[in-house]
Amino acid sequence: MIYNLIIYLYLLGVAIYSRFNEKVRKMWRGERAAFGVLKEKVDPQAKYVWFHAASLGEFEQGRPLMERLRKEHPEYKILLTFFSPSGYEVRKNYEGADIICYLPLDTPINAIRFLRLVRPVMAFFIKYEFWYNYLHILKHRNVPVYSVSSIFRPDQVFFKWYGRQYGRVLNCFTHFFVQNEISKELLAKIGITNVSVVGDTRFDRVLQIKEAAKQLKEIEYFCQYNIADDPDDDEIFLACAGFTPPKGVFVAGSSWPPDEDIFIRYFLERKLFGYGKWKLIIAPHVIDESHLAQIEQKLNGYKVVRYTKWDCYSFESADVLIIDCFGLLSSIYHYGDVAYVGGGFGVGIHNLLEAAVWDVPVFFGPNNQKFQEAQGLKKSGGFEIHDYDEFARQMDRFTSDADYRKEQGRLAGQFVKSLAGATEKVLDDITL
Repeated sequence: MIYNLIIYLYLLGVAIYSRFNEKVRKMWRGERAAFGVLKEKVDPQAKYVWFHAASLGEFEQGRPLMERLRKEHPEYKILLTFFSPSGYEVRKNYEGADIICYLPLDTPINAIRFLRLVRPVMAFFIKYEFWYNYLHILKHRNVPVYSVSSIFRPDQVFFKWYGRQYGRVLNCFTHFFVQNEISKELLAKIGITNVSVVGDTRFDRVLQIKEAAKQLKEIEYFCQYNIADDPDDDEIFLACAGFTPPKGVFVAGSSWPPDEDIFIRYFLERKLFGYGKWKLIIAPHVIDESHLAQIEQKLNGYKVVRYTKWDCYSFESADVLIIDCFGLLSSIYHYGDVAYVGGGFGVGIHNLLEAAVWDVPVFFGPNNQKFQEAQGLKKSGGFEIHDYDEFARQMDRFTSDADYRKEQGRLAGQFVKSLAGATEKVLDDITL
C-alpha cells in the first residue's frame, strides 16, 4: 500500500535528519523509547482510555475531556500520546494522565505492538489525527474510536479522487465530533453520517484557564494595577505611591518579528510611552537571546525590563516588559486593555481565545483562514490586519475612545462564552 511506503520513507528521513536537528532527534528517540515506557508502566489489569494529540494545541483541545473523564470515571486510567516534541516536552509531566509517551510512527508492526501492550477500551484522536494502521486495528478489535474537535475542508485528501483509498480510514471512527456544519456536510458527501456538530473543546479549555489564572505580582507592579484596586496592600501601594496608572496596557502574545515591527513602530511613532501613558507587554513566541536583544534594539531609548530580572522599582517605572519565560501568557492577558496575538504574518495565528476570554479586543494577522475562532472573532471584537496602516487606524480609535474599546472587548469575551459546552456534548454522546 502506498501509505505504508510513504510512512517507511518518512521514517528513514526522520532517522537521517535527526542527526542534524535537535527537535527531530528528540522525536526519534522518544518514539523508539515508547515501547519501553509502556512495558514498564502499563498495568495489565487496568482499563485504559487512550488520548492522542499531535502537539500542544491538540492537547489543550483534549484536556477538558481527559480531566472530566478522570474526575467522573476514576475506574479508567488514561494514556496520553504525542507526535511532536513541542507537545510532549511541555506536557510530559502532566498529572492528568497515568502514562505519557510519544506515539511510535504508524507502521503495521508498530501499531500491532503498541496496541498489544496497551489494549485500550476506547480511544480519542484530537482534531487532525488519522493514523491508518492504528485505526484499522482498533476497528478490527471493536474498540470505540472518537474524533474530537475535528474540522474538514474541501482541499483535504479525503475529498479528492486520488485520496479515496486513504479516505477509508474515516470509516474506522465510531463517531466524529466536529467543529462546524461544513465539516458535517463534507463527510456526508463521502457517505459518513456518524457525525455531530459540537464545536471546539478549546472554548471550554480557555474558560478553565481563566478560572485558574495566576495573580502575577510582577505584572501588577509593572501596570501599577493595585493603586486603586487594593490600597490596603502596603507593599504594593507604597512601591507605586505617586504614580498614575497607565491609560492602557497593550499585551502582545506569541509575537514574531513581523508582528513586532508593526506594534512597536506604532508605539514609537505615536509616542505612547511615558508617565500616565500606555504600557507594553511583549511575550514573544521564540525566547532566545538573539530575539530578545532584537526586540530591545527596536525599543532603544525607552526603559525595557525582562520578567526574569524582577525588581519592583525598575518594573514600576518601565515602559516595556518582555516576558522571557513560558507558562504565563494566558494569565497576563488579564492585565491587558488591548491584545495582539502573533503568527498571522507567517506560521499562522496562535491562540486567540486565551486573549479574548478576558474581554479584550484582539488584533491578529491575515494568515487565519483555517482558524474558525478567527472567523468568528472578526464579527465580535477581533480585528484582522494586513499591514501597519490598518493596525494604526484601529489602534488610534482604541487609544482615543475607551468606551468603544471596552465594548469590543465585551463582544470578544461573549463570543468565547457563547461557544462553550463542547466537552459536555461529547461526554453525553459516548458510552462509558
